[in-house]
Amino acid sequence: MTRIETKFADLSAQGKKAFVAYIMAGDPNVETSLEVMKGLPGAGVDVIELGLPFTDPMADGETIQLAGQRALDHGMSLERTLQMVRDFRAEDDTTPIVLMGYYNPIYNRGVDKFLVDAKEAGIDGLIVVDLPPEEDEELCIPAQAAGLNFIRLATPTTDDKRLPKVLQNTSGFVYYVSITGITGAAAAQAADVAPEVARIKAKTDLPIIVGFGIRTPDTSREIASVADGCVVGSAIVAEIAAGKPVSEVLSFVKGLADGAHSA
Repeated sequence: MTRIETKFADLSAQGKKAFVAYIMAGDPNVETSLEVMKGLPGAGVDVIELGLPFTDPMADGETIQLAGQRALDHGMSLERTLQMVRDFRAEDDTTPIVLMGYYNPIYNRGVDKFLVDAKEAGIDGLIVVDLPPEEDEELCIPAQAAGLNFIRLATPTTDDKRLPKVLQNTSGFVYYVSITGITGAAAAQAADVAPEVARIKAKTDLPIIVGFGIRTPDTSREIASVADGCVVGSAIVAEIAAGKPVSEVLSFVKGLADGAHSA
């Protein structure tokens, strides 16, 4: 079992919902980003979603686009992102890490080399938003063979005809995008999410984690109550962008995590 699978099995055994936190690697700089990352488990984060900076992040709204640009401006790269994971793993060998990004930097490095390096660094899963199921031979299947979960996104427009294809080689968990649009674009609504989660659950035994549009502890609790957990990204990244001390960022994260865990 991967760390992701172990974590969800443990949460299920405790009857708890999962809280997943997204940060951009290297934002606003490597040192601060690593300090935030190291503090996330203590703030109640069950799974860390680590953004890989990229110049053309098509699924991301302004907040995360700017975070990626800040990271790139400070020299962040795929190699430095992997080193950040290694530095985290020197102190924490249990918290799952999902690398979220786009295929271009991975393709540029070479899939085989990337998978060896990612596994060695301590990454547990991948979300690569611009690789559809039709391209599974590119990265998804090799990643699973290397022992990494490949996590797919389902959306409000993933109809019953498309859903089986999306789920076909997905592992770890399913990331349900609660809104039609980019990150940070609108607020997630539990009433809209609940029937969609039920529809996906009828087709898979994987945990369903809901993201996009969650900014407050109350929304975190409401969304987690109708799924297996929730993801918060833009709201956390905005706290970092505001230049708040790491302790304040982590306090904000703890509030969101407490919300999800109270569901």
